[in-house]
Amino acid sequence: MIEKIQQHIQQRCDEYVNEGTDNEHVDAKRNLMGTRDAKIINVRAKGKVLKKEQHLDETKVTYSVHWKFFIKHKNFYYMEEEIEKRLATFYKDELTTDGLIVEQEIAENLSELTFDTDERIPFQYNRLQAVKYAERWWSEYNPAYKKFENDCTNFISQCLRAGGGPMRGRPNRTKGWWYQENNWSYSWTTAHALHLYLQNSSQGLKARRVSSVEELMLGDIICYDFEGDGRFNHNTIITGKDANGMPLVNAHTTDSRLRYWSYEDSTAYTPNIIYRFYTIVDDV
Repeated sequence: MIEKIQQHIQQRCDEYVNEGTDNEHVDAKRNLMGTRDAKIINVRAKGKVLKKEQHLDETKVTYSVHWKFFIKHKNFYYMEEEIEKRLATFYKDELTTDGLIVEQEIAENLSELTFDTDERIPFQYNRLQAVKYAERWWSEYNPAYKKFENDCTNFISQCLRAGGGPMRGRPNRTKGWWYQENNWSYSWTTAHALHLYLQNSSQGLKARRVSSVEELMLGDIICYDFEGDGRFNHNTIITGKDANGMPLVNAHTTDSRLRYWSYEDSTAYTPNIIYRFYTIVDDV
């Protein structure tokens, strides 16, 4: 089974660099590269079995794949990385299905959120430290924090905290932005709540919404509403720029490093997607 998974992964590697595939995800990534005048010149991937479950002649294998895409963008070369979690089904040792495991964020009642408190803490954002943290932990989970199944906002909050973001509002989960041992605010872990916090906070950790992605700097945040229904469900942090000066981002859940900001190659992408661009501002 492991050999067949590795063969399947290698086949996908080949599809990224060869013409004429019938894989929608591969096509989406190749098309995105084409619109940017970029090209995938090599792909490497390594699989790791996480869990096996057997029932009669059927075996389900949960595994991860660490992808490394070597990309040429004009005269600029860089490596984009992603870690997928997948589920393969075998019947009598023959691979029958293989698909991406998509973690769903638990919907929280956010109607009582408040964004400012009586605790005004002067703050100057250290973008370098935020980016260094995002680079260190993009593919791992800092044991100082709880790991969530849908970890994207928890990870972004950690990056903002590494950049000096002041926590306030404890212990009320509907107030401010904070993490303390086994408790945390909704804005720390929930994508839509962090979006609302960045949009509304006027002290401590705060941001200014800008109209175009080109205005963002390293350490800034992009929020994504994939369905366009008004509820934001993903966040990323800018950790680099491509040859056109467009943002490359790091994220958790589908752990990603130096991924192109638009997520048009994501299985979550829809034509109705809405983006919000937030630049972090100092409170001095």
